[in-house]
Amino acid sequence: MSEETFPRGEDCADFIERIVYLIDNELEEGDCTVVRAHLEECGPCLRKYDLERTVKAVVARSCAESAPVGLRDRVLVQLRQVQVEITER
Repeated sequence: MSEETFPRGEDCADFIERIVYLIDNELEEGDCTVVRAHLEECGPCLRKYDLERTVKAVVARSCAESAPVGLRDRVLVQLRQVQVEITER
């Protein structure tokens, strides 16, 4: 890691939050460049980036799928039972 690429005192911990923002397209272009440069040189941070990106993709895909009607009905019955138990206490 060269000093000209990364500001002094920054280590991997400084990049963890920015990696999430990078994935969500919530970083300024200059910050994106710095984070991407760090990812090119840092295997552990690159693995963290890949993991975060994969988790977000799986969650997004899961949220788009609908549960089968029978499963949804069983879950709703269970939720109603829990609600009744809570209100009876």
